[in-house]
Formats: sequence, structure tokens, C-alpha cells
Amino acid sequence: MIVILDYGAGNLRSVINAVSSLGYQPCISNQPADVYKADALILPGVGAAGDTMTNLSRLSLIEPIKDYISQSRPFLGICIGMQILFTHTEEGNCDCLNILPGQVRRFPEGPKIPHMGWNQVKQKKFHPIFEGIPDNTNFYFVHSYYVTPEDRSIVAGETDYNITFCSVVVRDKLVATQFHPEKSGRDGLRFYQNFFKLAKG
Repeated sequence: MIVILDYGAGNLRSVINAVSSLGYQPCISNQPADVYKADALILPGVGAAGDTMTNLSRLSLIEPIKDYISQSRPFLGICIGMQILFTHTEEGNCDCLNILPGQVRRFPEGPKIPHMGWNQVKQKKFHPIFEGIPDNTNFYFVHSYYVTPEDRSIVAGETDYNITFCSVVVRDKLVATQFHPEKSGRDGLRFYQNFFKLAKG
């Protein structure tokens, strides 16, 4: 069962449509029990980290998500769903899930913020999530903050926007992206398909 968590964030419909277009029938849920039942868990999101953490707490989803990931089960975090995996964010000075040690920082002054539109992802390590996706492929971004992992070995992709920032992390069967695969055309759908292939083992 593919579970897409519905915790009140934006962009949920785009994720559902992308997954459905690949022939899957995802379960859309905000129930802790469904997290434990999931064969693959997707945490999408557009919005503020503080609101995300508040909603996850209100729905009693924080501990189930932590338990699920601690068992090295297939997990995909997108945008805010990536950022809240880390320890702390400068956005609202908010503590996050602390699953991956590191900080979330605001882009320094320079180019227009938010970083919005198509940009290249440089693949920093071989991983099945990139199967069939050429290096420096363009994906679609919308964000003002970026992650800085303490463990650089989990950085699978980087992108340049005034600075070079981490745009993909992988650890075991955890995958997280700063870009939106569901808004990234054919290569974005391939990214989802690769994740489901990874989930199946």
C-alpha cells in the first residue's frame, strides 16, 4: 500500500495525480495506523515548516513517521517533507523531526527568493533513485530555505542557486527531495517510478 500523508499541506492533488498516472492507487490518509501499514510512505508539502509540525503533532503522526523511518522502510519526503526531517529550521525558529542531523537555512540575499522554477540537479552519488535520469536534469523548485546535512554522505544531489545546496538526500530506503517531482514532467514521473521500484526491493 502506497500511503500519501494528508496533513493539510498544499500540493497534495498534484502528488496524487502523478502517482495515479503511473498506475498505482495510493491511499490518502492522516491516520497513524495507515503509516504503520504502508509499504511506501510519501510526505509531500508546500507551506511553512511550523504549520507542518503543528499539523503532524495535532494528528498524532510524528511518532509513527519516526518509527516507520527508523525501520528503514521506503519513505519519500518532498519539499517541506524533506526539510522537516532535519533537526531545526530558521523558518520560524522551529524544531523539526530530527531524523537527519542538520539545519534548514534561508537563502542568503542575492537572487530572487523564493527560488522558483526549473533548475539542474547534479548527481553526487550513484543511487537507484536516479535510474534512467541523466545527470544535470532539470526539476521544478519552489522554496526559500535549503537543508544542510551534518552527514555529507547522505547528499545524493546538489543544485546551484547563488550557493550550492543539497537538493536530494538518500539513506537506506529514505529519499527526500527539495524539488517537486510531480511538477517535473517525464523525469519527475521517472523519479517516482524509481522510488516505487526501490520500495518493492
